[in-house]
Amino acid sequence: MSAIENISLDQTELLRFITAGSVDDGKSTLIGRLLHDSKSIFEDQLSSITNTTRKRGMEGVDLSLLTDGLQAEREQGITIDVAYRYFATPKRKFIIADTPGHEQYTRNMVTGASTANLAIILIDARRGVLTQSRRHAYLASLVGIPHLVVAVNKMDLVDYSQEVFDRICKDFAAFAERLNLHNIEYIPMSALHGDMVVERGDKLSWYSNRTLLDLLENISINHDINLDDFRFPVQWVCRPQTKELHDFRGYMGRIESGSIRTGDAVTILPSGLTSRIKEIVTYEGFIDHAVAPRSVTLTTEDHLDISRGDLVAKTDKLPRVTKEFDAMLCWLSDQPLDLKRKYLIKHTTRMAKAVINRIDYRVDVNTLDQEVVDTLKMNDIARVGFKVQQPLMCDDYAHNHATGSFIMIDEASNNTVAAGMISLAEA
Repeated sequence: MSAIENISLDQTELLRFITAGSVDDGKSTLIGRLLHDSKSIFEDQLSSITNTTRKRGMEGVDLSLLTDGLQAEREQGITIDVAYRYFATPKRKFIIADTPGHEQYTRNMVTGASTANLAIILIDARRGVLTQSRRHAYLASLVGIPHLVVAVNKMDLVDYSQEVFDRICKDFAAFAERLNLHNIEYIPMSALHGDMVVERGDKLSWYSNRTLLDLLENISINHDINLDDFRFPVQWVCRPQTKELHDFRGYMGRIESGSIRTGDAVTILPSGLTSRIKEIVTYEGFIDHAVAPRSVTLTTEDHLDISRGDLVAKTDKLPRVTKEFDAMLCWLSDQPLDLKRKYLIKHTTRMAKAVINRIDYRVDVNTLDQEVVDTLKMNDIARVGFKVQQPLMCDDYAHNHATGSFIMIDEASNNTVAAGMISLAEA
């Protein structure tokens, strides 16, 4: 049985996706429509937003109110934070991140996109592909979202024109060729009226592909998990103080990628010590085989000095152990980067002090141009070089998200100031 075949339904039924687009493209309305038409909202919620809609002098139900939860958002009619919503159908469970459309909230989209399997980029059919559409496509490419849906919304305002839809698809595809985007699907829709969201409607008969919900329910995400490279960051060393288990020593954590079997040869990094897996322990008991992203306790045949922050990997496929690396960095803090300061890096379960020793360039996310800068400000994205005091066990982010990503922390305030994606390839 292959590793993919051995993944349980519980591990694959959850789909995380984000919605992004320019202001007033209809992101919140789309999510509201998904929740409403899939019967995923409670009667009291529906009653509340119906009353709010009436108070505003509007007819019907403003479904965007289901996601615009912050008071500031309701006053301005925009989304300024990442709003998470949950719903389920008989086929799959979903976590939605409704991300901001304004340029100054780029960091919010990067946060929402960091764990997503799929991104929906909304485009207003009247306005076509805008600068913000390109920005969000670039960010989706940057964080390595495997699947992209281009939802051409508000088709009702262009008389459901196939010509308009085809032109927008062509424009977006031309830009996407410059990015690392492969699995792109295009859907015409009207979130306001529900066409091609959950139900097909009767206005887009010329479009024969599946509806948005049908796509979300059936798109394959099994291959989104790296099943080739076993990576197990140690979170905790388990030493039970009981008479029965007085000599038990297990290493607890989550398998971030790959799979492991009892008897497999493993190497402990950064020490380089080697052994074999003796036992794989779970809450339910002992098992012979475990696959990412399962949490387990491992024991080894040899008594080794292993502690939190170490990484267990299969001996035949090891990550790079290094104190220097390059990364694409998204600056999240309102305090600019200080190149003279040391910061903390949290990489898997390991913490290390680090300095940025150079800024190669900042990316203009509107044009993809590379700009020379001497500091980074909030929402800036740049390629930088790092030096760390303790070695990190890294993979290229494009190959392994778990061991290719990290956050930067201000040691004084304990605030997260940046998120990074490691690049082990040459610039």
